[in-house]
Amino acid sequence: MQDAHSTDTSPGRTPTGASRQVPESPSQPVPEALQALTLDAAAADVPVPRPARAKRQVQEALQAPQVPPARPRNSRASTTGEVAGVRITSARRIIDVESGTRKLDLVRYYARVAPWLLPHLRDRPVALLRAPQGLGGERVFQRHLTRMAIPGVTLHDELDGGHPLIGIDSLDALIHVAQMDGIELHTWSARAANVDLPDRVVFDLDPDPALGWERVIEAAQLTRTLLGDLGLEAFCQTSGNKGLHIVVPLVPGPGWDDTKAFARAVAQRLASGWPTQFTAIQNADHRKKKIYVDYLRNVRGAGTAAAYSVRARPGLGVCVPIAWDELAQTTGGAHWTLANIDVRLKQLNRPKRAAPWARFTEVRQTVSSELTLRLEEGGA
Repeated sequence: MQDAHSTDTSPGRTPTGASRQVPESPSQPVPEALQALTLDAAAADVPVPRPARAKRQVQEALQAPQVPPARPRNSRASTTGEVAGVRITSARRIIDVESGTRKLDLVRYYARVAPWLLPHLRDRPVALLRAPQGLGGERVFQRHLTRMAIPGVTLHDELDGGHPLIGIDSLDALIHVAQMDGIELHTWSARAANVDLPDRVVFDLDPDPALGWERVIEAAQLTRTLLGDLGLEAFCQTSGNKGLHIVVPLVPGPGWDDTKAFARAVAQRLASGWPTQFTAIQNADHRKKKIYVDYLRNVRGAGTAAAYSVRARPGLGVCVPIAWDELAQTTGGAHWTLANIDVRLKQLNRPKRAAPWARFTEVRQTVSSELTLRLEEGGA
């Protein structure tokens, strides 16, 4: 997507070039975790299905009906609202005609999901996909801020050649980004404090639209098996679009060149081992009736849609981490959308339920040139 340097906005830098935070809005801040679920009294009109029986929790959440939010009677885009103390302009603007979703609905979602989303955003450079006129208008992919401030965001001046990278480390920053028409949130695979040492490898399984979803499920399981044979634990999330993301957490150590070489070797090993199912070549002619293993997320400056980020596609799918035993029950990369995601959040909020990625930050593993060589020589 386009790197919108010409459309980025930001205030001036600190004399030292260190990371800094744009001042928050004059409104009083709201605690981020528990209060995020009741930030806005008006949010009570968002329908949340009743809890399922314990033995059917996973099935109920996975098979939730795609019910679009109700359209407001008065759809004038100039109407304002307020979420978490932040004034929301053009609150009733329809951003997705297919679902009838308003800008206010999107902002309220980001307020509700903040306890789960913010841990995936904090301390990482974040790129935004903004749609100021909704999905039917121009979209801007924004990695830097160069002219006008977004209140609350952290700026990392020194990480990308003097162009300030964006950080979303608080609820206030998240809501202001949504107010500025940010729909998608893409994170780097490294922390801002250690930006040249990635802490994960990401494989985006991107299927030809002609393929059935069962082929994508099979591809994810094969990828997991191959990584497991290499001694690596992997995690899965729906992409919110067409496919799945397979994420391998790492202890920082290897640099970007090393992790990219490893990811490329995995993609090529899948393509050579199962040539009718996978391709590691991006060209459209090679992707017919196959699943493209996109390993190019693993380069400095690239990003992946964060867990719980909305995708700027008709229907507004959501990236959702899942447990491997839930995979077979999914129906597509956009299994969850803004219309039914509250079912999943309600399930995750149950005290006795373990988060699907509960072990993600506990895993201690790394990749090496030896593993890459082993793959390149046809081993696993």
